[in-house]
Amino acid sequence: MLGRIHSIDTFSTLDGPGIRTVIFMQGCFLRCKYCHNPDTWSRESDHSRDYTSEALMHIITRGKPYFDATGGGITFSGGEPLLQHQFLKEIFILCREIGISTAFDSSLYVSTNIIDNLLSCTDLVLADIKQMDRAKSQELVGSGNELNLSNIELINQRRVPIWIRYVVVPGWTDDRKDVEAMARFIAPLTCIERVDLLPYHALGRHKWSMLGIKYDLKDLHPPSREQMMELKLLVEKHSSKQVVIHE
Repeated sequence: MLGRIHSIDTFSTLDGPGIRTVIFMQGCFLRCKYCHNPDTWSRESDHSRDYTSEALMHIITRGKPYFDATGGGITFSGGEPLLQHQFLKEIFILCREIGISTAFDSSLYVSTNIIDNLLSCTDLVLADIKQMDRAKSQELVGSGNELNLSNIELINQRRVPIWIRYVVVPGWTDDRKDVEAMARFIAPLTCIERVDLLPYHALGRHKWSMLGIKYDLKDLHPPSREQMMELKLLVEKHSSKQVVIHE
């Protein structure tokens, strides 16, 4: 089986516990206004290449001493990695056989059947919540949020650990009512271990220009440290979950 891969980071500490190899898959059907990897949208790209499972495992297994020493493993990201869920499952099964922990980072705007088929060989899900409001989700990422939220509930039912990721985009996702709604939604979900609040940044804006795509948020500034702390306290108050602010 072949996987279309955009890039591979063999020493990440930001995409799950420990030191991890992160595989960024090519292809995504969402069009998030703040996306910093628009070069992963198209299924075909001059910057991506096909890997066999054997070739990818050769790269992954080189990191096993670091995984074992730090509690790390592999994380599939993107793009939307679940568009290539059969390839992910093949790699996850091979990793499980040799004791490598498995995770994927997904928007979860995909069929529930796809999620359910992958969870038996998944150790951790990094689950994005884009927006709690359906209409705002549609405007922000190009799709409503029904599948996203129902899939988070499904993962919780299957007892797979979850880290929630919420990008704080001024004027789009930082309304206190929306953040409180997110906190109340996750509060009863016992498999959610932590919430990562990620401040909006424009580090990928140059990619939009290179691809000839209009960047609607060009005048937007990142949220302040004070605002991030306020939202952290709000989420903790209404969810009783551990909240981590990414720098």
